[in-house]
Amino acid sequence: MNAYSVVRNVAQFRFMTGQQIEQLHFSRTDHDSTASAARATRRTLAVLARERVLLRLQRRVGGARAGSGSFIYALGPVGHRLLALDRPRPRYREPSTTFIDHTLGVAQLFVDLSTAGRDGAFDVLGYQSEPTCWRQFSWRGSPATLRPDLYVALGVDEFEHRWFCEVDNGTEHLPAIIKKCRQYEAYYQSGKEQAAHGVFPRVCWLVRDERRERTLRRAINADARLTPQLFVVAQRSAAIDMFRGAPS
Repeated sequence: MNAYSVVRNVAQFRFMTGQQIEQLHFSRTDHDSTASAARATRRTLAVLARERVLLRLQRRVGGARAGSGSFIYALGPVGHRLLALDRPRPRYREPSTTFIDHTLGVAQLFVDLSTAGRDGAFDVLGYQSEPTCWRQFSWRGSPATLRPDLYVALGVDEFEHRWFCEVDNGTEHLPAIIKKCRQYEAYYQSGKEQAAHGVFPRVCWLVRDERRERTLRRAINADARLTPQLFVVAQRSAAIDMFRGAPS
């Protein structure tokens, strides 16, 4: 395990839990047991937090009884210098519950994709987190920025599947989601992505439950301004199977 990789991933996704870091960087196959992997995670994170490479938030996922894996980590001032980031060093304060839940949801999607790739479900050929995955284009005569949560390219058999991913926690009103879909449609119609990369990624909305899945899919299909084939809606519990089997 390379501690630098841990720091880099926390910087990319802004916040990660100890459990997510363990899943991503302390594979059971690299340790004698699950317990030894957990101990190695705790030791590494304790050192990184003590040296202020990472910061440990006061808030925890699941409460104090959830164990050390419930701690949430952010990039610390030493980590910022270590990575030589060209963006200003952020001010550290406890984020809102809505923001942290969404951010951790995006990080968990990346962890799940990486774990599935390690297990042979597909090859993770590349990815971009925010803001690298954002796209600039012109919409309605003005500059616009499309802000996916994550971009990922997956190798499935002999095909490469590309995705813009959106993690939905059910907190956004449906009109706001449809507006975001229309922005994807406008970017698709601009042809800018296709000119640069030869293909336009499909857009995947990952939701928490079946009811939200039905509601969002119905709204997309009913909007005459959208190309329904561009969008996929799936429950998070079925995400890996969807990514593994969905057509390009």
